[in-house]
Amino acid sequence: MAIFSFLIVCFVISADIASSCQNTDDFVGASSPGDIVIGGLFAVHSEMLHPEEHPIKPVIQNCAGFEIQVFLQTLAMIHAIETINNSTLLSGVTLGYEIYDTCAEVTKAMASTLRFLSKFNSSKDIVEFKCNYSDYIPRIKAVTGASYSEVSMAVSRLLALQLIPQVSPASSAEILSDKIRFPSFFRTIPSDFHQTRAMAHLICESGWNWIGVIATDDDNGRFALESFGVQAMSNNVCIAFKELLPAYLSDKTFHTKVDHAVEKIVKETRVNVIVVFMRQFHVLKLFKKAIERNVNKIWIASDNWSTAVKISTMPNIRQLGTVVGFGFKSGDISTFQDFLKNLHEKPTENNKFLGEYTMLLSVCAHLEYYDFQMCISNQSQDDLMQNVENKQHIWRDDFLNANIEPGFIHSTILAVYAIAHAIKGQCKDRNCRDPSAFTPWELLEELKKVRVIDDDKEIKFDSKGDMRTSYDVLLWKEIDGHMEITTMAEYDTEKGDFIFEDDEKKKEFLNLKKVRSTCSQHCRPGQMKKVTESPHTCCYECVYCPENHYSNQTDMDYCYRCHNKTYWAPVNSTTCYRKTIQFLSWTDWFAIFLLLLSSFGVVLIFSISIIFTKNLNTPVVKASGGLTVCYVILLSHFCIFLSTVFFIGEPTELKCKTRQSLFGISFALCVSCILIKSLKILLAFSFDPKLQNVLKCAYKPIPIVVTCTGIQVIICTCWLVFRTPFVMQNFSIPRSIILECNEGSIVAFGIMLGYIAALAFICFIFAFKGRKLPENYNEAKFITFGMLIYFIAWIVFIPVYATTFGKYLPAVEIIVVLISNYGILCCTFLPKCYIIIYKQETNTKSAFLKMIYTYSSKSAGSVAVSQISLDSKSSSSQATVSGSCKAEKNSANGNCHFQVPGQKQIKEKILPKSAVRRVSRKRLSSI
Repeated sequence: MAIFSFLIVCFVISADIASSCQNTDDFVGASSPGDIVIGGLFAVHSEMLHPEEHPIKPVIQNCAGFEIQVFLQTLAMIHAIETINNSTLLSGVTLGYEIYDTCAEVTKAMASTLRFLSKFNSSKDIVEFKCNYSDYIPRIKAVTGASYSEVSMAVSRLLALQLIPQVSPASSAEILSDKIRFPSFFRTIPSDFHQTRAMAHLICESGWNWIGVIATDDDNGRFALESFGVQAMSNNVCIAFKELLPAYLSDKTFHTKVDHAVEKIVKETRVNVIVVFMRQFHVLKLFKKAIERNVNKIWIASDNWSTAVKISTMPNIRQLGTVVGFGFKSGDISTFQDFLKNLHEKPTENNKFLGEYTMLLSVCAHLEYYDFQMCISNQSQDDLMQNVENKQHIWRDDFLNANIEPGFIHSTILAVYAIAHAIKGQCKDRNCRDPSAFTPWELLEELKKVRVIDDDKEIKFDSKGDMRTSYDVLLWKEIDGHMEITTMAEYDTEKGDFIFEDDEKKKEFLNLKKVRSTCSQHCRPGQMKKVTESPHTCCYECVYCPENHYSNQTDMDYCYRCHNKTYWAPVNSTTCYRKTIQFLSWTDWFAIFLLLLSSFGVVLIFSISIIFTKNLNTPVVKASGGLTVCYVILLSHFCIFLSTVFFIGEPTELKCKTRQSLFGISFALCVSCILIKSLKILLAFSFDPKLQNVLKCAYKPIPIVVTCTGIQVIICTCWLVFRTPFVMQNFSIPRSIILECNEGSIVAFGIMLGYIAALAFICFIFAFKGRKLPENYNEAKFITFGMLIYFIAWIVFIPVYATTFGKYLPAVEIIVVLISNYGILCCTFLPKCYIIIYKQETNTKSAFLKMIYTYSSKSAGSVAVSQISLDSKSSSSQATVSGSCKAEKNSANGNCHFQVPGQKQIKEKILPKSAVRRVSRKRLSSI
């Protein structure tokens, strides 16, 4: 008899399922009366059947594809309402419910929503049109649902007309947080903004930046794809491809697009991570095809299917690779599990979903677990009617418990409790047994202030109507041959961090990094990305950081510059290094060599001073101008050698100011003294009366030396006052800082050197005129040679100094100073020292008189002959000497007669020997 009753019930239910609804009551899936009625919208079936006849009529059609997980959500709503009714939360007030099946279709959901909007106690379910619904009492006070965001968007716009609160446990589209467009929408889950951010964070943490995305071509899929794209970009993750699959399985292009998506996955070999925003039945079709093609990837599951048991139990699901998903944080649902144990005792008259499930259990009872599940999902309504007869009633408790998705169940129960707490707030001072005690819009305002205690935590809706709960990061693992959905971590939506229960969980998370999904190789520290022709920034080449740039992290977009000039970096560097400070130090071998040369010069000066002091009264010393002049010259040479010390060591302000001034003044003093000597020699040995008169007037030793040296002192003083030299850091060498003296003014430096060169040139001219002096006293010749050495050294110095840089730049000037100083010193004093030491017989008064006498005799005769030649040329250009001087050398008059043709006889007087001796003494005394 019981079986007969069951078959009658099945027949009635099957008839209801097989045919279109005949009246509005047939449209309700599950209902229960109450003082306050809450509506429910759930996609218990995955698709709505479409008629093939034409023309199409506006008839609400049947649905197909029974969804166990969504069916469980309807049971969770019923369980929550029954629990509240049996508690003291709403004392004396009973909650009722009307649950409708949306079949994942906006059209069906809109039809259900119209019934929600109909006036309370209206027998014809009429929706009244009003300009003001403030006092309007609709059929229900609030709505729980819908299952999908696309449906919720449409439903929420209708419910907003009367501001009926809608609390969804599953619709996560980010756009639903917009309170301007959806003012009455709430949800007990976070929005997709947090989910997509968590996904992008996971992908970034795992070192992936080249991924694929597959989504359904509906509002939910497109909004999720858009949100993920923004989050991926902010985490430097590139999307290699995007595939959109039709939202409805009835679409004729569905299978073609699934094949195309799988082909794209196979083709993109560098993409090993696929993010999937799809409904469960879409994922089933996709995975079935992917298994056939032996695809092995990492799949990032959205909250829609991350806990789907019917997907995790697919045959060969392990071949697809690793599934990492994000599910809503669940709470304690043990009371709901107890509710399911007693579900078979519940009546099915007012719950068509339960009645259909009971029939499906009977039809598919003979099948194993997965096949049993697929039988329930795929059983057609006609087959159900034909096969339900002669079937026994079989109940399977384990099946429902195995298909529980804790996150969705918990959020559904939370949604009902949030509405119940809002009703409690409205019923404090009102008799809520009267349905007109309050309106939906008043309940909406109360719902905004609701606080619900969940697992000892107080949670509430934020300003956007969202509950900021956490996500469970799920990992599908094979345990004992079965795919289990385990919790790997928790994602805190407020902090944006992953929280691990223990090290083992964290290790599982870190193991994901072993899989590589990048467009290009990771750029190591010391390298940077160079974007290729690809439009994606994740596709790049790794190039070394140039000199003075560095990168200290992997995959850097650019290299940092060593900003401070005191740092440098080589090519392919991971850090900057402090530049070494360089200067011509005292310990440098070249500086030591130059100091030895300067020291030798000082020793030479002291040696010459000793030699000259010991031979003070000898003709050579006297002929050199006396000891005073020699000491002044030697002192200037000593100062020049001393000035080289200021070119070595760390530059200071004192060194920079002293070295050039000391050198310039000392050299000017030296050349000034030598100039006086050149003038004196020229005056002593000149036989031209006019030149002698000029030289006598010009020869003022002390004024000349003081004036010439004083001009240089003025030049150096002006230089130090107006453009003084200073210490400068030279950064021209990449890895070093050269401490050097900046001359302050190149013009002043040039004027100083130019002035010395002018004095040296004048000295050179005077010395050159007196170059043919006596053999034993040819000082002018040596002065000329010394000046030549000076000119050659400083002419070479100019281009070398201009093109040289680095710490050895001061050494260039030291070398030139030493060469010119040694040249003048040696040419001035060494010949005299040689005579004093090795030719002492010539360093006597008698030897000097003899030498001067011989030179004077030759010079006098030369002058006479030269004068005769000049006179002859002036008288006639063709003149020739026809005769020679008669060798009648009269001691009295000493006349010689020359006869030129056509001219008078010319007489020239030849100097007697006594006169020559007088001239010699005069030359010696002048010297």
